[in-house]
Amino acid sequence: MRILEFILNNKEYLQDLITRSTYHSNAIEGSTLTYAETYAILYNDNSFKINEKEPREIYEAINHKKALELVFTNLQNNEEFDERFIKKINETINKDIKDTEGYRTVQVFIQGSEHIPPEPEKVPNLMMYYIYNYNHDEQDIFTKIAKYHIDFERIHPFEDGNGRTGRLLINYELLKNDLPPVVIAKEDRVKYFEFLKNNEVNSLAEWLKELSKNEVERMEKFGYKNN
Repeated sequence: MRILEFILNNKEYLQDLITRSTYHSNAIEGSTLTYAETYAILYNDNSFKINEKEPREIYEAINHKKALELVFTNLQNNEEFDERFIKKINETINKDIKDTEGYRTVQVFIQGSEHIPPEPEKVPNLMMYYIYNYNHDEQDIFTKIAKYHIDFERIHPFEDGNGRTGRLLINYELLKNDLPPVVIAKEDRVKYFEFLKNNEVNSLAEWLKELSKNEVERMEKFGYKNN
């Protein structure tokens, strides 16, 4: 995983990627932190004062960074893609906010979507099949990522943090296949949600492929050499 090695060994790009990923993923879910505030929280920039922000938003930033670091660790250790891993990511995202453990036990609804996620008692079986199919699917990588991202969001297995968890899983699969990560910008929130709402696997796949390709250009500015 040459790209993962570059990310972890290039401090400037690592901080850039974590800050952008955290800022945009949380902003998509409604966080009001600015990019500068996000960086200051993540990297203890005491020269930058943060006023009138909800504690939840600060926890969300810190937790997202830790969850992304979990993704890196899983890949470094070549650990399995399993329910334990997905649950751990979500627990990390929700730490000190909801402190949820495991799959949801209540019915949830997706704001702004007609789709109603399955009843909570169906989630364990759905996720068991989800993991099995994910690990045995050998179709085009971007199509696979798009399909399973949409499937994950439609199952909505957790009480909170499904979007952030799902977007981290996108980058898990990209890095596992030595492909550049993606950052879905908050400015593309409507476009992104339309792909999910309309189950547009092919359109989402093409878009993620474009975002991954664009990320190479950014990485090159930090010294990455694409041989």
